[in-house]
Amino acid sequence: MASPRAGRVDVHLHLSRWWRDLRRTAYRPDLDYSVRGLLTEMDQNSIAHGLLLQLHEAPTVREGLGEGRESAAASSGRLHPVSTVDPTQGDDAVREAIRLWEDERGLAGVKLYPGYQAFYPHDRRLDPVYEYAHRRGLPVLLHQGDTLDGLGLLKFARPIEVDEVAGRYRDVRFVLCHFGNPWVPEAAEVVYKNENVYADTSGLLAHPSVPYFDRMLEQARRVVYGAVVTIGRPDRVLYGSDWPLEELKVAVELVHGLDLPEKDREAILGENARRLFRLPPL
Repeated sequence: MASPRAGRVDVHLHLSRWWRDLRRTAYRPDLDYSVRGLLTEMDQNSIAHGLLLQLHEAPTVREGLGEGRESAAASSGRLHPVSTVDPTQGDDAVREAIRLWEDERGLAGVKLYPGYQAFYPHDRRLDPVYEYAHRRGLPVLLHQGDTLDGLGLLKFARPIEVDEVAGRYRDVRFVLCHFGNPWVPEAAEVVYKNENVYADTSGLLAHPSVPYFDRMLEQARRVVYGAVVTIGRPDRVLYGSDWPLEELKVAVELVHGLDLPEKDREAILGENARRLFRLPPL
C-alpha cells in the first residue's frame, strides 16, 4: 500500500448521505462509500488530503456542515469540508449560510452549483459570499460544464461567465471544477487571463461501463495537456476525481500520464492544492 504522506491532494470528493442512486452512478456498484472506504482508496493512491464538497441536495446548510464536520473528525484531519449555498433561495438564506460559516473553523472553501441551480457566477446575490471568502481567505469552487442531472441548465455553467466576477473580486481565488468540460479551452483562457482563477481535473470521464472509456481517458489527457499549454504553466491546475463518480486510481493516472515534467505533474497532483487551500502536512 502506498503511503498517504506522499502529499497528493484530491480537491473534488463527495461523501454524503444525500448522494443519489449510488449503485448506478458510482464507478462500481459495491463501492465502500464511507470515510473508511474513501481513506483506503486514498492510501492506495498516495493521496494525503481530500476536500469533501457538500452536495446541493443537502436539506439545509446546517445539516451539510454537520455531516462534513463528522467526516472530517472521522478522517483524523485528512478530509476537509467545503460548504455550499443556493443564492436563488434569497438574501436571508445567503446571510444565514455566512453566519453559520463564521463559526465553522474547519471550513476549507465554498462550493457553488451554477447549472444545477439557476444562477450565474456573477449574480449580485452572491456578492456577500465572495466578500466573506475574501475576508476568510477561502477559495470558491464553481461547478462548471456538464451536469449529472439532465435537468441542469448549461448556460449558467460556462467558464466565460466566471470572467466577470473574477475581475470584480481579484483577491478571491476561484476554482473552475471539471475544467469547464466540455468547454475546456474556454476554461483555460479564463485561467490564463485571471491570476486568481484555477481549474481542477475532476469529472472528465463518463461511467467506466461506457463502450469507449479507454479512448475517453486518452482524449481527456490530450485536452488537459492542451489546456496546461494554453495557460502556460501548471501552478493553477489542480488534481480532482469527483469520487464516487471516478475511481481515484484512474483520476490520478489521467494527470500522471500528461506529457509534462514530473515535477509539474506532481505539483498538479498535490503541491498546488496544498498551497491554495493552506493544508497542513501529515
